[in-house]
Amino acid sequence: MISPAEDPRSLLDRLIAERGENYADLSRLLRRNPAYIQQFIKRGTPRKLDEEDRRILARYFGVAEELLGGPARREPVIPRQRGLPSVVTVPRLTLGASAGGGSLDEDERAAGIMAFDAAWLRHLGVKPQRVSVIRVDGESMAPTLSDGDDIMVDHEDGAMRLRDGVYVLRLDGVLMVKRIAMGPLRGQFSVLSDNPHYPDWTDIDPALVDIVGRVVWTGRRLA
Repeated sequence: MISPAEDPRSLLDRLIAERGENYADLSRLLRRNPAYIQQFIKRGTPRKLDEEDRRILARYFGVAEELLGGPARREPVIPRQRGLPSVVTVPRLTLGASAGGGSLDEDERAAGIMAFDAAWLRHLGVKPQRVSVIRVDGESMAPTLSDGDDIMVDHEDGAMRLRDGVYVLRLDGVLMVKRIAMGPLRGQFSVLSDNPHYPDWTDIDPALVDIVGRVVWTGRRLA
């Protein structure tokens, strides 16, 4: 049971524990550095949550923003009715907004958010705090993926579980979406373009490739 008088830091800490989350994953959900939530709860830095961060966390945990330090609402908060889906938000980025070795830039703020049914994400086998939606740039993966398509990337499904499939990766410093095909020799693989007009890299040294995550879903706008 949530008490309106409960301190926002204590409440957030309790919600994290009850759902089995951890500080670092919640920080990544906000596109913050991994220590952000822990510093807020344990050290009081920052003194209060950023408005956008507070909104995302309130939706994720299904509580009113004022309980996390937001302004009091004049209208009553209507609790989510039983049987309705629990909705969580996922950050939406563009490929051009990504940087760093093997991961998206943790200091890069999301260009927006997309809402998904939490049960549907569990069906995909992903954790909401470990995925992001990225816009595809270019036609190298056509017809599988087209320019402007949205793809959901599971950052937890990376190099340690590498197998045949479509991945976001970094090769020669360039962030791209490509198909990975495992080779006959252990550890070797090829980076392929589904569009035959674009180049492939066969049997390359795995040390040259940074795996960002596996593509688990795609959506596109119909003309």
